[in-house]
Amino acid sequence: MRIDYNHRIFKSVQNTPNGEVNGDTTFYYHQVNDRVWANYSGGGIEIGTLIAKVDAEDNLEMLYQHLNQNGEFMTGKCHSTPEILADGRIRLHEVWQWTSGDFSQGESIVEEVKNVTN
Repeated sequence: MRIDYNHRIFKSVQNTPNGEVNGDTTFYYHQVNDRVWANYSGGGIEIGTLIAKVDAEDNLEMLYQHLNQNGEFMTGKCHSTPEILADGRIRLHEVWQWTSGDFSQGESIVEEVKNVTN
């Protein structure tokens, strides 16, 4: 099954303590062919962007960067594995690592938020 990530909105529902994204962080995804990008903000994030490639199983290999509420630039990489929920929304299971700061690793889950047009 091919997932179209274009115009999907995600919110964080779970993150390890060393992550900066939380339930107040919103991601706005876009896609053209196998390229995905998103803007995100909220919670501890002032402004962030990510770029990703979609593989044949709809997994995302991404790089991300953001400016946090402390005025620090943070960067990282992430592998996201999609799960289709019973109601048709997408849940992304993420394994990530900072490429700045302490270079620690973590895991998070983001879920699609149904908007008025979905």
